[in-house]
Order: sequence, then C-alpha cells, then structure tokens
Amino acid sequence: MRFAINHITAPKLSLEQFFATARSLGLREVEIRNDLPDIVGTVKPEAVKAAAEKSGVTIVSINALYPFNVWSGDLPSKAVALANYAAASGANALVMCPLNDGTKVSFDDLVAALRAMKPILEERGLTGLVEPLGFPVSSLRTKKEAVRAIDAAEGGAVYKLVHDTFHHHLAGETEFFPDRTGLVHISGVVDPAVAVEDMLDVHRVMVDASDRLENVPQIRALIAAGFDGPYSFEPFAEEVHALAHPEAAVRQSIGYVSSKL
Repeated sequence: MRFAINHITAPKLSLEQFFATARSLGLREVEIRNDLPDIVGTVKPEAVKAAAEKSGVTIVSINALYPFNVWSGDLPSKAVALANYAAASGANALVMCPLNDGTKVSFDDLVAALRAMKPILEERGLTGLVEPLGFPVSSLRTKKEAVRAIDAAEGGAVYKLVHDTFHHHLAGETEFFPDRTGLVHISGVVDPAVAVEDMLDVHRVMVDASDRLENVPQIRALIAAGFDGPYSFEPFAEEVHALAHPEAAVRQSIGYVSSKL
C-alpha cells in the first residue's frame, strides 16, 4: 500500500522540514493545508512547487475548500483562488469539505455547487476530492450521498471521494467505493471513554493496537476491492502535534498497520 502524510501530522515543521521528513520515512506523497499549518496563506505557490521538486515529493492534495457545498458569498472567489494556488504549486487535487455546523444543505444545492466547481477544476487540470464528514452536525455525512450528487452533477471525470476512516466510522457507513475513491485519510481514536457520537477531531491520533475505528479492517476492505491510491495520515489531536519526534510516531504507525495487512 502507498502511505502518504498530511502536514497536520507535524504542523510545527516548516514546509521543507515536512517534505524532508516524508522522504526520510520512505514516502513520496504529501498533503499541504490552508489551516494547520496555513501553508497556502504564508508560502508562495511557486516556492511550494520548487521545494516539492527539490525533495522529490508529489503534492497529492491541498486541504481544504470549505464549505464547498454552500456556493454563495465569497466561496466562489475562494474556490478560484485556492484552485489557482493548487495549480501553481503543482498539487494534483483539492480536498472539498461540506458545511459542518448543524445547518442543513439541500441535495440540489450540493449538486449545484459541484456543477459550479467543475469547470474551475477542469480548466486547471485538478481533481476535486469530496470528503463527507461523519459528524452528526455535518451537512454531507456519507460517501453514498456524495456519489449520488457527483453523478447528478455529471462530475465523475473530475471528482473523486476521500475515504476518511474516522468519518466512515462516525457515519456508520458500511459501503466502500474503491473505484470512486482518490485518497484515504487514516487516523485512530484510542480513548475508551468517548462515545462514537461524541468523537471529534481532537480525539484523532496515530493508528495503533488500541484503535477503535477499525482502520485495519477498512484498509483491508479497500485493498481487497482494488483501491491502490495513497493512504495519508491525518491526526488532529494536540498530543500528536506536540510530539518532539513526529517522524518516529509515523514510522511506528506505518509498521503497525503494515504488520496487520
């Protein structure tokens, strides 16, 4: 399997340090962000591209366009700006996350947003990676609904899914869409006290033997179904971000997951 790493795994590292860490781990695929850390807002895209080429890594995605399914206000201009940045930085795709504050968004509005975003991506040679969020307050919880909307928008050539093992578990999804998936995000939850419906990003750590999200069974199912894309570590917990040696933690998690497959 192809492991990758999201910059949120080690947000205290500079872009160059992050790329070097990926290569030290034997990885060639990375994800950069516009939040933690905010590379998009602080580093020129040409500098990102040069650093990636120098390090020998591929930027599989930029996280994230939010909330992509509410195509109003400044969202269209933000979408163009982020797509321009992605193209100039050499990134292959944009992760697109739905509104996640308890407000409902209609299926028609979701489809309209996908239709509006499609030419922006097409003109720049980018893939849109639609990531359903499994939280109870999310306006798009399941991959099944995302696929239905992508097809309604006639966007199958432009859009792929993000299968996030955390959100897959939270949404209670059992269906896999390997042929529609472009990227997998992996993280674990090990706190035995938190109920599934109360799990939040702050609970997301590296995957180990105490994982409650069934990462290994999910990965096995994806591999068996033919998915051969990248599996990118995306832990949000502060205890991971504070690690003095994040490389060691990633290496250990890679070893654990690999040993179970």
